[in-house]
Amino acid sequence: TSLAAERYVNIESFKKDGGGVKTPVWCADLDGKLVVVTDGTSYKVKRIRRNPKVRLAACDGRGKVRGEWVDATAVIMDDPARAARAHRALREKYGFQVGVLDFFSTIFGRIKRRAYLEITV
Repeated sequence: TSLAAERYVNIESFKKDGGGVKTPVWCADLDGKLVVVTDGTSYKVKRIRRNPKVRLAACDGRGKVRGEWVDATAVIMDDPARAARAHRALREKYGFQVGVLDFFSTIFGRIKRRAYLEITV
């Protein structure tokens, strides 16, 4: 997908009342799907677990959309080997920045809470 080439993608997940919540994220391509790493305890993950329908759009680092929204489906990966491949794909794309994220996630104990999302557009 062309969104895989974007530096940031805005992901909109939906609350029980149907209201959308937008979050800018890093993403990478893995076998034709987008992969995203996030905190597994985040509300975004809770919303996606309840409702896998999401929308995506290219954006800047602050979430300002600069492209069309597309409908997609997100699932939380449960296969550790696939999650490891997702992490490698993100590391290949973002380089040392993912290393910095890993470092601070390890120091602050957040690395064990990670969740990887697999998004089909």
